[in-house]
Amino acid sequence: MPIDNDYFKNRQSGNGGGSNNGGNGGNGGGGGGNFQPPFEPPEFMKNLGKKAGIIYVVIAIVAALFIFKPFVIVESGQVGIKITTGKYEEIPLTPGFHFFIPGFQKVILIDTKVRLMNYKNISEATSFGSGIRLNPAIDILDARGLPVSIELTVQYSLTADGAPQTIATYGLSWEDKIINPVVRDIVRNVVGVYTAEELPTKRNEIAVKIEDGVRADIEALVNSPVNLLSVQLRGIILPNKIREQIERVQIANQEAERVKYEVARAKQEAEKKAALAIGNAQAIRIEAKGKADAITIEAKAQAAANIAIAKSLTPNLLKLEQIQVQGKFNEALKVNKDAKIFLTPGGSTPNIWVDTKSTARDASINN
Repeated sequence: MPIDNDYFKNRQSGNGGGSNNGGNGGNGGGGGGNFQPPFEPPEFMKNLGKKAGIIYVVIAIVAALFIFKPFVIVESGQVGIKITTGKYEEIPLTPGFHFFIPGFQKVILIDTKVRLMNYKNISEATSFGSGIRLNPAIDILDARGLPVSIELTVQYSLTADGAPQTIATYGLSWEDKIINPVVRDIVRNVVGVYTAEELPTKRNEIAVKIEDGVRADIEALVNSPVNLLSVQLRGIILPNKIREQIERVQIANQEAERVKYEVARAKQEAEKKAALAIGNAQAIRIEAKGKADAITIEAKAQAAANIAIAKSLTPNLLKLEQIQVQGKFNEALKVNKDAKIFLTPGGSTPNIWVDTKSTARDASINN
């Protein structure tokens, strides 16, 4: 029996439809397992309504500020220079908080604190962060063509008000274009007229001339870009031969001063001894004169006393004395029969009697 083609067609259509339905069912089942609900904002955002958009804008602005950083903080001792599309603004930014437009503007910070530029004989790296710049010592020739090195320190600061124009004119390396050339030129002009031997003895004079010259040239610059505080001469390095010669001269001068001092000291000692001898001689003369005057006064007094005594010895007084002596002699004879009396001639002095009780004493008196 022949097979009906319509039967097979209907069956294939049924199988296809079943498979499709099964596939759809499988897909539907898979889709049901991966189902995600639509996004819904938090409850507090639903309550904000139209204000939520404003908050989103604010958050976006804050994020942009931190990402692009369109602001700058200028600290004390600094100024900010705002550059708009390559042009320097004339008014500097003072310490504080300032905004600028990224992409069109930028701000560079310039140090206006006191800076040092040292010229030393030791080669060292240049330092900007600490405000100290190190350069080699300035080598020059003296009046006779001998090499001399000068060490000095320059203190200066950038003028804050004119900083934009200074940086626009000289660039960030303004120190090498303003300070360094002026200092080297003045030092060469001042020191070059002296000989190496004169430099140590005229150090103060040279230091004053260098500072005055540098100050005059810096102040003569247009718009006064730099404030010069001081120029200090630190050292003068001479050639070894000149230094040895100066040392020999100094030693000779010191020896001459020592000899001069010894001579002056010996002279003082001699003058001191001479003055002492003169003083002793004067003292001896004064003492001798005093003794002589004392003897003279004593002699005059004795002579006056003798004269007074002589005047007081009258004849009657002498007779009275003789009578008294004779009376005492008579009393002595009563006790000692050997008593003797000596009669003085002329009666100028009283008689003298001697009471001798021994034969030996009597013999000595008689002899």
